[in-house]
Amino acid sequence: MTKSAALMLLFLNLFLYLIIIVIASWAVNHAIERTHETASVLAIPARIFPMWFPMGNLATGFFVIFSLIAGVVGIATSVTGIGNVLQWDRANLSAAAGSSLLSWALTLLAMGFACKEMDIGWTDANLRTLEAVTIIASATQLFCTGAIHAGAAQDVEPFRTGRV
Repeated sequence: MTKSAALMLLFLNLFLYLIIIVIASWAVNHAIERTHETASVLAIPARIFPMWFPMGNLATGFFVIFSLIAGVVGIATSVTGIGNVLQWDRANLSAAAGSSLLSWALTLLAMGFACKEMDIGWTDANLRTLEAVTIIASATQLFCTGAIHAGAAQDVEPFRTGRV
């Protein structure tokens, strides 16, 4: 049961992180293309920053960049985690558990910036979608990490009790 739950959550996370990468990549591309025309009227500190986000607020740049990083790491974790969970032995489950924990930590960092951006306000629909998907991905990644750790604990239990 733990194996099927972990696989289902890994596939769900793969889909969620793909959405995060697509929207965050669009936001970065949009910011790069519009930086020259919009940042030329800004004061010196904002003009020096190489990529100014013309949509959203002052937290948007950090949120989009960390979402992109969390999305790339999350995709890699999900793809390798699917292979590791299908093997279902101690070494593979330990690798999946470690990478899943790292991916969850990066997603929590992006979620923190999403919460800050919502607190400041004034974002468009694409960024609100990215905020919502990032928050959902942090919750599903938590459950996925828990399922993989539970499977790893079940796999290690016979070695602790001496009933190999």
